[in-house]
Amino acid sequence: MSPTLDQMQEARTALDAPLFSGLPGDIDVSFEFFPPKSEKMEAQLWASIEELAPLDPSFVSVTYGAGGSTRERTHRTVARIVEEAKLPAAAHLTCVDASKTEIREIAERYWEAGVRHIVALRGDPPDSARKFAPHPDGFASAAELVAGLREVADFEISVAAYPETHPQADCPASDLDNLKRKLDAGATRAITQFFFAPDTFFRFRDAARRHGIEAPIVPGILPVTNVARAREFAGLCGAAIPDWMDGLFEGLDRRPAARQLVAATLAAELCRRLYAGGVREYHFYTLNRADLSYAICHMLGRRPRGEADG
Repeated sequence: MSPTLDQMQEARTALDAPLFSGLPGDIDVSFEFFPPKSEKMEAQLWASIEELAPLDPSFVSVTYGAGGSTRERTHRTVARIVEEAKLPAAAHLTCVDASKTEIREIAERYWEAGVRHIVALRGDPPDSARKFAPHPDGFASAAELVAGLREVADFEISVAAYPETHPQADCPASDLDNLKRKLDAGATRAITQFFFAPDTFFRFRDAARRHGIEAPIVPGILPVTNVARAREFAGLCGAAIPDWMDGLFEGLDRRPAARQLVAATLAAELCRRLYAGGVREYHFYTLNRADLSYAICHMLGRRPRGEADG
């Protein structure tokens, strides 16, 4: 796709002016959390939600894994976000180790709790050595899950996209076929797995459009403070960690403040370059911490209501 005049002007501004000067904050943001496993983690999670809530996110999502305890923690966390924080909450739901009846019951419970948004995923088994196999009475794919949720209630539904191709996909084209099936089944938008180069996102978005995918594709942003941990995540979703990232964090193991500064700078620059290409929606993988995501939003001009002009 050729850049528009506005995008070309924005690109020139990004190069000629201070990178983050004068941004109007005309972006939508959302934040992802995982359910806490202890009281201490729950306190940290809730402090993060309270810090990010004034940024008026489009929604906050809570991840979900196979197994009853994780499901219950996700449900409790999402219900509390809706009831106490008064924020639009999205619950993750997967096909793993659950029958269609069980999933429909879970979705109905979410609807009754005031949840109107589901992030629908095929999911991976908790044992990483085991390949995904559908439950005998379950949904075989995320596309089937989306269609099933559409029969339960009028949920807003987000699905996953893989800018660098899902590790289990035959090729990029078949991966895009799968994404289109999920959207054609009734999903509202796609949220990408994280990536570290703006061109990775733009190439993927353009390929999706050529594939007949018109739904919004929202970039997923992971502020990295621990490269080794990021590599573990990347191996699961097919993302490439640039070699230069190791060098930037070298020598900062005992300097947490400096490491945070480097992490925020890298992620903010990525977001700013995406902004120059016309991106106005961002989904942040927070790892249950608010500081980095808050700083990035601040640099992009997204401020708490009443402070934008202050």
